Amino acid sequence: MSEVPGPASEYPAATERPAAWIDLRSDTVTRPTAAMRRAMAEAEVGDDVYGEDPTIRKLEWRAAELFDKQAALFVPSGVMGNTISVKLHTRHGEEIVCESHAHVLDYELSMSAWFSGVFARPVPAPDGVLRWEQIRAAIRKGSPHSTHTSLICLENTHNMAGGIVSPIEVVEEICEEAHALGLKVHLDGARIFNAATALQKPVRQLVNTVDTVMFCLSKGLGAPVGSLLVGPAEDIARAHGLRKRLGGGMRQAGVLAAAGLIALEEMSKRLKDDHENATAFAEAIRELPGVRITHEVQTNIVIFDVAETGMAPAQISSALKQHGTLLNGIDDTRMRAVTHFDVNRQECLRAAASLGEILREHTARASPQLGYLRLG
Repeated sequence: MSEVPGPASEYPAATERPAAWIDLRSDTVTRPTAAMRRAMAEAEVGDDVYGEDPTIRKLEWRAAELFDKQAALFVPSGVMGNTISVKLHTRHGEEIVCESHAHVLDYELSMSAWFSGVFARPVPAPDGVLRWEQIRAAIRKGSPHSTHTSLICLENTHNMAGGIVSPIEVVEEICEEAHALGLKVHLDGARIFNAATALQKPVRQLVNTVDTVMFCLSKGLGAPVGSLLVGPAEDIARAHGLRKRLGGGMRQAGVLAAAGLIALEEMSKRLKDDHENATAFAEAIRELPGVRITHEVQTNIVIFDVAETGMAPAQISSALKQHGTLLNGIDDTRMRAVTHFDVNRQECLRAAASLGEILREHTARASPQLGYLRLG
């Protein structure tokens, strides 16, 4: 029998993050802009389950227009958007192909298996960019002893490959070859506007040949909540029911969509600043002893290995917190920094300087003589 909650005064307090801190954990940590807050307060709303919220309709229409697709669906999260897409394109017991460190594989609670009943076949791409020759070898045609592949999932930009961008021609070749075999292609485009900024191309050119795309409003675009799924009208009509099954039917959610419209129209135009700040941070830490940047920095993510520093990522995170910087490890040896509109160039460089100070202090403690020489 569950316990009856006590008074609010007994609830644990939310973890505080002082506003002055430099937060490089993710681009999901941003606070809504003043323009977003005004738009949310003034949003025209209705019951979205009945299709009566005009602000959500406007957001969905605008997303479909920007992506040059027939329709769009507002969903609470990127995970929900990807989960719906996998279900749309597969049947129970089939296989999907994705990169071996893809978000749909590693960070979505195995929803492809849980909700869609499919097996994800991972394909390693050292630079994070899947290419057709790699995918082709993993495609299963079905036999008395094995199932068949029905969907290819791409990710652009690729989170765990340091925000690497898939070239347009690479995606187009995958789609052309996949469609020739009767396979669908879904793009996890959580940060697709970062990719478009890096390539200096309109987002529609990056997604022209894929079947469905999910993109997030709450990452680099800075909205407080929400993602969109875009694709053919028939698929999006089916997606409405799948969203409902996942608990994603929302009522007067135009207050959220209003912030999403600001994100889509305004925040997408400033992403170059985040990319330049990420590059500046990477250059500032590149020569630190024991630090190795694992992927070329093309967008707003920097992944770096600290194995040779003699410190674990958890130790470095803890020490950085004492310097007013939040930055997380992603495994036993690597860390990730993500830039966004709530951190500026000076703050990124200050975080890099703090990292350097921490590593030098550690070296001095571990080897006083060596530390003296380096610090001198």
